[in-house]
Amino acid sequence: MSENVIIAMIGISTLLGATGLAALLWGVRTGQFDDQSKFIDAARYDNEEELRDAAMMEEKKKARKKKQEQKEAEEKKKNYMPAD
Repeated sequence: MSENVIIAMIGISTLLGATGLAALLWGVRTGQFDDQSKFIDAARYDNEEELRDAAMMEEKKKARKKKQEQKEAEEKKKNYMPAD
């Protein structure tokens, strides 16, 4: 093979490797791989009814948390006293 072909192959493979590494680092930084419960939930809730119940419980948790945050915000407004 010609030296030019080998140099081009090395350059292209290095560029592709750097692109793949950049994509991996981007995915890790943005949390693309943080769904750890996905496969656990798939095994734990193996039928549709249990999965629906689990999703409903998760929605209730979120609603309860939101309600608690609203309650805390109202308490802060209620207890607000301006500086003298």
